[in-house]
Amino acid sequence: MPTEILMPALSPTMEEGTLAKWHVKEGDTVSSGDIMAEIETDKATMEFEAVDEGVIGKILIAEGSEGVKVNTAIAVLLEDGETADDIESTSAAAPTAKEAPQKQAEPAAPTPSASAPAPQGKDGARVFASPLARRIAAEKGLDLATLKGSGPHGRIVKADLEGVQKTPSKPTVDAPAPAAQSKPDVSKGPAADAVMAMYEGRAFEEVTLNGMRKTIAARLTEAKQSIPHFYLRRDIELDALLKFRSDLNKQLEGRGIKLSVNDFIIKACALALQAVPDANAVWAGDRILKLTPSDVAVAVAIEGGLFTPVLKDAEMKSLSALSSEMKDLAARARDKKLAPHEYQGGSFAISNLGMFGVDNFDAVINPPHGAILAVGAGIKKPVVSKDGELGIATVMSVTLSVDHRVIDGALGAQLLQSIKDNLENPMVMLA
Repeated sequence: MPTEILMPALSPTMEEGTLAKWHVKEGDTVSSGDIMAEIETDKATMEFEAVDEGVIGKILIAEGSEGVKVNTAIAVLLEDGETADDIESTSAAAPTAKEAPQKQAEPAAPTPSASAPAPQGKDGARVFASPLARRIAAEKGLDLATLKGSGPHGRIVKADLEGVQKTPSKPTVDAPAPAAQSKPDVSKGPAADAVMAMYEGRAFEEVTLNGMRKTIAARLTEAKQSIPHFYLRRDIELDALLKFRSDLNKQLEGRGIKLSVNDFIIKACALALQAVPDANAVWAGDRILKLTPSDVAVAVAIEGGLFTPVLKDAEMKSLSALSSEMKDLAARARDKKLAPHEYQGGSFAISNLGMFGVDNFDAVINPPHGAILAVGAGIKKPVVSKDGELGIATVMSVTLSVDHRVIDGALGAQLLQSIKDNLENPMVMLA
């Protein structure tokens, strides 16, 4: 019987994606592990591997289709001896790239499916399994909820069912359906029609929101509404750091390494989180999680949005190692090639707009982080030295945005002081 290939969930939060590119065509033979397609999520473009062997009988979702829901059939896989004639017409009635938006707005009529219904675990959560695995389980009378999958993200595949015996049936009690989770409204404020009416007769271009921009709008709206931000500001003198950086870069020139000021800022924040461990924390709904390592996220601007790749164990890494890793993460972020584990997590973030000439700004905390450091440009300013003499120094303004649920004012001040001490005494960071 033909098997439907479903749109995969490539991250725990993925609900829909864009089928960016097919690497196979109808009639191609695939084996487990073969790259079949490239899927764009709201954050990255990831390769989708085959989990079963067979022949691609029909491609249901066209290349370039956006807003394809997770678990939507995107292609049909034929087993040995099957032909395209075996594909049921109802299975082939999938929306094309142009038809998808209209069909999503209509209530879906129930249609026969080539695969068994998706199993659920004891807590009502969906058990992810390939269509072939579900069919084999149905034939053997196996309970997929009792099995552990070896496929991507714990997906149960054919190999997981080999040698498994039928599980005794048990009486089941219907559990109440889980309450639907409300999502932040990304269109807070006047409705689109009302806004467009205000500009009737004026020239404008309407820009459709992509998945990344929708996610940014939802998460940051939620962050500003739900996180009690407060802000701490300090000026940091950079002359000692700039001289130290220049000397180091001369010595590292033969190795092809060039340290940036941002590399020092990452290191300074990582060490400060170790010096003030109570501030190395995140908000977890009904509790606070205090992290042991310094996992520092750094905002990277890309076309249409931004990424915050995470440098894990940053306190343990040398400046040159942080520099190389940051360059690699930033390059792959701009190409949307980061894996979810590379931009999820962390307890603290850095957003640096100094290279754009911005003197200072306030950054929005990226939940569940406890704080984010907004970094401005280094500017020559008159300063009064400790001995009372007037002089000129390169001064960088920074603002620490803090989640008051996680970090109180005095604790935030200690963290910012430690960051300042590290940057104004850069040799200490090598000790």
